[in-house]
Amino acid sequence: MTQSNETHHAQSSQATDDIKVTLRGPAELADALPYLMGFYPTDSLVMLALHGENRRFGGRLRLGLPQDPEEWPEVAGQLADCLVENSTRRGARPDSVVIFLCQDPRAGEAAGSVVERLRPLAQRLRLACGELDVPVVEALCLSAGRWWSYCRPDTAAVPGDGQELPPAGSTAMAATAAYAGLPVPGSLRDMEARLRPAERNRRHEIALDIAAAELVPRMMDHDGGEQEEQIRKRTLGLARAALERFRTAPPITDPGRGDGRDDRLLGDDEAAAIILGLQDREARDRAAEWMEPLQADAALRLWRALARRCAGPYGDHAAAPLALAGWVAWSSGDESEARVALGMALDREPHYTFARLLHHSVNEGLDPELLRSCLRHERRKRVVAASTTRRGPAGRAGRGPGRRSPGDRRVRTRR
Repeated sequence: MTQSNETHHAQSSQATDDIKVTLRGPAELADALPYLMGFYPTDSLVMLALHGENRRFGGRLRLGLPQDPEEWPEVAGQLADCLVENSTRRGARPDSVVIFLCQDPRAGEAAGSVVERLRPLAQRLRLACGELDVPVVEALCLSAGRWWSYCRPDTAAVPGDGQELPPAGSTAMAATAAYAGLPVPGSLRDMEARLRPAERNRRHEIALDIAAAELVPRMMDHDGGEQEEQIRKRTLGLARAALERFRTAPPITDPGRGDGRDDRLLGDDEAAAIILGLQDREARDRAAEWMEPLQADAALRLWRALARRCAGPYGDHAAAPLALAGWVAWSSGDESEARVALGMALDREPHYTFARLLHHSVNEGLDPELLRSCLRHERRKRVVAASTTRRGPAGRAGRGPGRRSPGDRRVRTRR
């Protein structure tokens, strides 16, 4: 199997156009998975499309492992259809498929038990792909640092115990990734921890209650847009001040901790006002302009910290900062974090247009420079308008992707 430039790493494919890696056998295939995905999948089902005689990697699909076995037949059919359909639409129907089932043992459970528990799901996936005339050439279970093959059980010296994954950094895939300057993959669990609350914090919720009581009535007051523009300016002013603090403060080593330094850079009232203000689509789109190299790292840390404040009844308010985090990550070349952040945004708001468009763009391999250029153009228009009229930004000059018409505008409130 050959690693080609179709594989999405955390940098553009142009940087690795001439790099190819041949993977020999299931052990090297299992070791390559984090590099193919950009992170170590946890509690995940991963399907990779293969093309041609050399089985070149193409599209890939990841889903959290469905917990109810009764859902497995339906899920298997949907995933097989999705992978084949999307690959065909992008230019090439898969010739075969590789499947990974990744889950660490539960408390008191042996890794070998994980393999047997997930075996019916692997079989369902093989049957679903076979019905589409796309054979599964390998199906692996990865658990507790070991691997098992559902297709070739004789590959393990001791089938019940599986085989150990190669030591970190010892394989051709790891060496090639280091040569290409690709980052060492982290775990999916760690990436998600950076973006979700560590625990419910009543202090944060009270601050959001107060901000909602103040801002929502003003945002709903249709007075020609003056109130909305005032709130917009206040939101962006607070966010810019916070952005500067994040820019000058060094990053912490564990950004997923709820009591980390990044979280302490935000006051409760300040964070609540920004979160509520970002529910306005125009404010959010203007904040999306903070994707240039000198701002991107601080902006990503800010959006993560704001997303971590959205717990309890305000969980769905995280969609806006999560989508902004996904956009900045994608714009900076980190497609892995972009997919995770945008996926989490859509978990909270499945119909959130901004996140849906970005998620589709990342998965289609589009160039983020197209959106960057659009945002720069909108910013220039707004600056010109502000310099020629006392009224400030003219009309809806800040409109951007994912914008709905003013008549369809909806202010998010606590439910």
